[in-house]
Amino acid sequence: MLKVGDKVPDFSAKDQDGNTINLSDYKGKKLVVFFYPKANTPGCTAEACNLRDNYKELQDQGFEILGVSADSEKKQSNFKNKYEFPFPLLADEDHTVINTFGVWGPKKFMGKEYDGIHRTTFVINGDSVVESVIDKVKTKDHAAQILS
Repeated sequence: MLKVGDKVPDFSAKDQDGNTINLSDYKGKKLVVFFYPKANTPGCTAEACNLRDNYKELQDQGFEILGVSADSEKKQSNFKNKYEFPFPLLADEDHTVINTFGVWGPKKFMGKEYDGIHRTTFVINGDSVVESVIDKVKTKDHAAQILS
């Protein structure tokens, strides 16, 4: 997993509308990249809605936001439209971005072990360097974690 001080390698992925988004598009800007396991599930919805509800404040602090999961463009599009998210959601079905950040791995849920996305958020500065990593995400209060 990328750590504080690591430079994020450039990446490209399609968003919910099939547009190509590159890390380099955010050069010179502070970027929040939040990884979530699955669109339209309770925790992921709470997390993304909290960022939506605090989007103006995050933007006022200079942050751009990208959400990433392994869902299809169609699923990401439905998720974004249903909750009116003002930020792009990357459909990382081939795990390009997920693997770049190192957030895929073994998880446990209800006694079962499986591989999946670890809910993790990276705050990246304008030079593509990781400034902070939030791995204990509070889904209902996530913006406050980023802004603190």
